[in-house]
Amino acid sequence: KAYIAFAGKRVIEQTLGQKVIEDFQGTENLFDHGLFDLIVPRNLLKGVLSELFRLYGLVHRNK
Repeated sequence: KAYIAFAGKRVIEQTLGQKVIEDFQGTENLFDHGLFDLIVPRNLLKGVLSELFRLYGLVHRNK
């Protein structure tokens, strides 16, 4: 299991003042709610970022 988090579950619950689901910070749960993250080898990073920025620009020019 992988998690994406800045703070632990207990800290988040104390900050929000409410309970959160068990897999709140789990990658599967986050993906199901629209978050995705790429794992890219360093030697491919420049090309991947260039392509993402190009796609982002195309989407915003067409609005």
